[in-house]
Amino acid sequence: MANNEKPKGFTHERIETNNFLMIVLITLVVAVGGLVEIVPLFFQKSTTQPVEGLKPYTALQLAGRDIYVREGCYNCHSQMIRPFHAETMRYGHYSLAGEFVYDRPFQWGSKRTGPDLARVGGRYSDEWHRIHLINPRDLVPESNMPAYPWLEKRTLSGDDMPKRMTVLRTLGAPYSDEEIAKSTEEVKGKTEMEAVIAYLQSLGHAKR
Repeated sequence: MANNEKPKGFTHERIETNNFLMIVLITLVVAVGGLVEIVPLFFQKSTTQPVEGLKPYTALQLAGRDIYVREGCYNCHSQMIRPFHAETMRYGHYSLAGEFVYDRPFQWGSKRTGPDLARVGGRYSDEWHRIHLINPRDLVPESNMPAYPWLEKRTLSGDDMPKRMTVLRTLGAPYSDEEIAKSTEEVKGKTEMEAVIAYLQSLGHAKR
């Protein structure tokens, strides 16, 4: 090939000297690789079917979950126990995808500033959680978690709960018409503190 002749076809030289072509091919490879890994998960029962005993959140628990997300608690607390001996010894059975099929979005994450919360439900009393949220250092002196005292002062109206639960039902959560109809009354007048505690106490009760 003459020195002034440009390489033809998808040769290494042409790909390496053409930034646009390189970007297109890299994007294509990453997209295909991602699809090969992700698409099969939509057809596996272990990732799409709820585990035994799993129930969708009640209206109050759902309100608490929304507050949990709003306050950014997921930035420090993971809800995923990994299948490593040290973690299963400390927290119990590792997390299963089937435990979170009703979570939109799920809260697994990878941050480890605070303890994993996947099995926190029922481990402490409601009063323990209340004190811990008002001032964590009253119970855990070395904690660097911020306090959330305002949660005890804010009350919920519950007016938006029927709409939230209806949307979740369209996404697969098995809420009945009766549950949706009485959701406002279930939440109305409750404090944000009560809602968050109800959510935390619901975590980790599905059978494994």
